Amino acid sequence: MLGKRGDKLPEDIGWWKGDYIISYLSPWIIPEYLLNRANKASINFHPGPPEYPGIGCTNFAIYHGENTFGITCHHMNPKVDTGQLITVKRFPLFTSDTVFSLTQRCYSYILTTFYDTMSLIHENKDLPVSNENWKRKAYTKKELNDLCKVTTDMTISEVKKRIKAVTFPNAPGAVIQIGDIQFTYHENEQWQIC
Repeated sequence: MLGKRGDKLPEDIGWWKGDYIISYLSPWIIPEYLLNRANKASINFHPGPPEYPGIGCTNFAIYHGENTFGITCHHMNPKVDTGQLITVKRFPLFTSDTVFSLTQRCYSYILTTFYDTMSLIHENKDLPVSNENWKRKAYTKKELNDLCKVTTDMTISEVKKRIKAVTFPNAPGAVIQIGDIQFTYHENEQWQIC
């Protein structure tokens, strides 16, 4: 199934039963009843290392000024990004990286990890078990929305840091509220009234 962020999980999915669920950049949190219908495994390809579970992983890594980032392939549990890790791939995060460039690099690593993982499944080989573990609770949508907020009492460096961490092509980025008017920052370095 294909879907985009904001789409609801199709209601007619309850009939599904099979060997594997593969969540490849899926916008959905797979419900427990569906995870239980996978006879062999439910696998997620996550754009973020174990230090960055949940939503907004690239945003928070850029905000925190990390030097490295990565992707994680893991088994899915009902609770988001808590399942046993299969593999973690790490790579440099450069000071020149944007949310977009980091996301694109994640996509590349996820694709090669997907091919490696599917090859193991195709050959009926056991999936590896990573010696790494998740490092924190998953970031939430509220935490990401809070990161997008800019206030008048913030320093210029904090405002710039947040703008860099939440600006993505064709999406509103940082948000500032003045009275009942909301302004959003867009990639073309302009504030627009919403």
